[in-house]
Amino acid sequence: MTGGTQSVLRGTCNRTRNPLKGSILVAPTLEAGIYDAIVASRAVVCSSGGLTGHMQSICRGRGIPVLRVDQADLADLVGEVTLHLESQTIVIGSDTSGAGAPAPGAGRSSLDGLGSACAVIADLEDIHTINACGSNATRVESFFIREEFLCLAAALRPLDSLHGSPADIAGYGRAVADRLCTFVEALLPDQRLVLRLLDLRSDHAAGVTELAPVAVEPNPELGLHGARWLLGSTAYRDALRSVLGSLRERLGNDAGRVHLSVPFLNDAQEFVQLRTHLEVPAEVPVSAFVETPAAVHAARALCAAGASELFVGTKDLVQFYLAADRTNHLVAESYQTRHPAVMDGVRRVVESARATDTPVRVFSLGADLAHYLERLPTPDGYMMCTAELRQVLLQPHP
Repeated sequence: MTGGTQSVLRGTCNRTRNPLKGSILVAPTLEAGIYDAIVASRAVVCSSGGLTGHMQSICRGRGIPVLRVDQADLADLVGEVTLHLESQTIVIGSDTSGAGAPAPGAGRSSLDGLGSACAVIADLEDIHTINACGSNATRVESFFIREEFLCLAAALRPLDSLHGSPADIAGYGRAVADRLCTFVEALLPDQRLVLRLLDLRSDHAAGVTELAPVAVEPNPELGLHGARWLLGSTAYRDALRSVLGSLRERLGNDAGRVHLSVPFLNDAQEFVQLRTHLEVPAEVPVSAFVETPAAVHAARALCAAGASELFVGTKDLVQFYLAADRTNHLVAESYQTRHPAVMDGVRRVVESARATDTPVRVFSLGADLAHYLERLPTPDGYMMCTAELRQVLLQPHP
């Protein structure tokens, strides 16, 4: 499903669901509840999931390869195994052939046309990884993190906190701010951090929630999350006030290096309502994450409504345009990141942003970057997961 920086990996199978550094994690599905085990592994073998699922995206950011096999084959993976990612085969026991070879396609995308890059990160380690890339690290203007990924890395349980007392809610906000302050301290002078506000789907929430009630939805991907959930939560409004207040208290003027982004929007009305509902101070930049066809058509209106910039989330946009669940390997052939409809939608967003002088950045998988650079109007920059962006930054550049 996703490649890493090597084509052959060897390690001991880990079925415990607990962290085991350097192991090959074996699990039926990748879920938020085993975040710690995922990030501790060298590679993951599972029996379901898609190329750009949420947990797969964390793996992509870390350069952790993910290989999908049939459910029946999982039982055979015991002891030491060797993964040949190029041929998608697994050898039980020791096999050193080709170990350490670069993964297919690694490092082929060019810096030309990348613009001011945005690194999509999962935790603090990813900032250090990018900023250790030498002089090209200055090409990275921003780091984009989902609030739920920040919570997973910090062992926070957001819904439990938000379901608690006012003190619990304020404590959650301070805990988020504490992590953000640490992130800001790791930035280079001209870099900033963009926090995508909490977008915890019910199926993911169920894996990391112990006390709060979690709705059971027939289709969580199209359910109550993102802007829809944020608009109905006064507790999150209070938590965000705590976040912003703590940032101002601890960082002073540097609090302005933390921007906000609204997830899973459909139109400008939602954007305006949400900014008002969350009582975001006027001086705090709020961007719009464009990841639904409706938001594509509303791009110009979002700019007019005051969005500080647009981020085009192609992973979700592909699945909604093509009706192909990005977490379902059974429809992987229908999930096409270069489909003409997808390309047309991204082009519309870039052109709308350009017409209103609003900055716009487009998410790209490493394998698609050259294709997008050739066929899309030039945005202000591209967003990429950490490991793939690192490969681009480390290329020799004239």
